[in-house]
Amino acid sequence: MDNNALNVLGRRAGFNSALRHFKSVNEFASEISRGVNLADALNQALEAGHVERYQVPLALNSLLVDKFKYATRAYNLRKTVESVDSVIERVSGWNALHVVVAYHHPQAGLFTINPKEPSSWEPALPLLKDELMVVYAGGVSPRTEGKTLAQAADDLIALLHGRNVKDKQGYSVEGRGPTPVVRPRPAPAAVTPESPAEPDRSPDEATGAAPAATAVAEDVAKKRRITPRYSVLVSNELFHNGNVEAWKKIIESYKTKHPSLDVLIWYENERINDINTLFKWGKVKHGTPIMVSVVGDDIKDVAKLQRYLYEGASPRFEVFLRGGVDRVLDLF
Repeated sequence: MDNNALNVLGRRAGFNSALRHFKSVNEFASEISRGVNLADALNQALEAGHVERYQVPLALNSLLVDKFKYATRAYNLRKTVESVDSVIERVSGWNALHVVVAYHHPQAGLFTINPKEPSSWEPALPLLKDELMVVYAGGVSPRTEGKTLAQAADDLIALLHGRNVKDKQGYSVEGRGPTPVVRPRPAPAAVTPESPAEPDRSPDEATGAAPAATAVAEDVAKKRRITPRYSVLVSNELFHNGNVEAWKKIIESYKTKHPSLDVLIWYENERINDINTLFKWGKVKHGTPIMVSVVGDDIKDVAKLQRYLYEGASPRFEVFLRGGVDRVLDLF
């Protein structure tokens, strides 16, 4: 072992951070044992602020690989995948298996997906060509053979690429029906573990004033977040100047209603700071996805924003251009 491997535990902050992580991992292990898909548990914990994003890959490896012996397959997608309806339909029938997908988006980061749940796919779509995806396949029964798990991981990748595969023996159990969806239990409010007593603690620390201030700062930091990227398909023949102006009006209305929020736009993995460039490039044609996400401290109305942006990228864009030049649309 590297002599420096445990140096992080030599300070109170490092020790407490490690202790919180170990506690979270143990809770996730308990959830997996009672039938919860780890992707569901991780996503709920992230949303509630009980874990940080850097903990997710650590939990995936320590639990699914080391503890529960899931088979794993890492793969770079050979094409962009925009629809997974057929995949969900097939994998939902694998009632003898638990499957987790980890998709690495170049800007939005890591998405953990329960492939049997449509809502679990939505934030990550479309899956981009050449990006890394790791599939973890485990058995509902610990007696499921390793070769069955490895084949299931390979078959899920094949399904994503539109290939036909046959369900193998061991994927399902007759008479059981689809794998029941077991929801993660609500996590308790995060509590910072107490540190060992130190002889040189200040009066503020002794009365709890300093930890209280830290808790407030952490709470503020947790509220500031960014949504996954959502795909808005261009249904006009070209994303032209009228579509650009419609998007400006929609985003202006959204930011007027929610001044603490900002709307981020990407095209072909490049951050777009000026929407006009989407038209000037002349590349954004019918059927092309533009990616959108929202950043802020109390994110709201994202689904409505997506719907308006979709309309603004369609032949129906003109509805957003009516009224005075300086008039802010009342959309939200």
